[in-house]
Amino acid sequence: MSTTTVETSAAVTKDSPAPAPGRVRRRGESSPLAALTSHGILIAASLVALFPVAWLVFLSLGPDKDDYLHPGRIWSKMTFDNYAYVLQHTNFFDWLTSSLIVSLGTTLLGVLVAATTGYAVSRMRFPGYRKFMWVLLVTQMFPVAVLMVPMYQIMADLQLIDTYLGLILVYCSTAVPYCAWLLKGYFDTIPFEIDEAGRVDGLSPFGTFFRLILPLAKPGLAVAAFYSFITAFGEVAFATTFMLDDQKYTLAVGLQSFVSEHDAQRNLMAATAVLIAIPVSAFFYLVQKNLVTGLTAGGTKG
Repeated sequence: MSTTTVETSAAVTKDSPAPAPGRVRRRGESSPLAALTSHGILIAASLVALFPVAWLVFLSLGPDKDDYLHPGRIWSKMTFDNYAYVLQHTNFFDWLTSSLIVSLGTTLLGVLVAATTGYAVSRMRFPGYRKFMWVLLVTQMFPVAVLMVPMYQIMADLQLIDTYLGLILVYCSTAVPYCAWLLKGYFDTIPFEIDEAGRVDGLSPFGTFFRLILPLAKPGLAVAAFYSFITAFGEVAFATTFMLDDQKYTLAVGLQSFVSEHDAQRNLMAATAVLIAIPVSAFFYLVQKNLVTGLTAGGTKG
């Protein structure tokens, strides 16, 4: 009898379906509520960031300079006349040419100097190399108002006032210290064995730097280039002081021409601001693939 009971119980257990196990959440996987909350926060933050840009574009479509006081009236009279006026009846293209010359010059020269500086401090142990990097950091502590007079005197002595080269050098003095720190941290993440392999193959230190290290440092170089470009493209104080010819004004300085003591053409100012954002957006598109990698990789080592 006991044998029959055991066999019957085994048969019942074998035939009955096993209870379905509950879904086990993987490590690091967030709950649906947490995912929904994070997505909602990100969407809200994106709307907050995009609202000023959308508002600027909206105001640029108003034909009157006082439309910003009554934005609801713009809907019924939207027009692109502001853009046509800026492109045809102002020195916009002269400003754009000056901005591109200064910004690209600052980017090329600044990244070259910052890359060589960061590589030297990362790989070479010369006397005072740590103090040298701190000196670069200290240069960022002085406000523009303090630097304006001595820099103007230096530029005047070198006869670089109202020249693109003078403005490029001034902007490099601002961009190079930060970029050198950034690239030094990125070069620290590149194994030193690559330098040794280059020397074994007969490369000079400069050959190793340009042929082996720089190709591996493209993400860091992209971040440094973007920072240098933005620094030069949107700066106002130095450009207003050192550029005297209105044909050599940069876009940021030319934007001020729409505002005078007794008048403010804010519709034209908004249209110009939208046009100014186009070159920056294009440059960001070119470097954005390496931007995130460059921003994060340099922080893994001091």
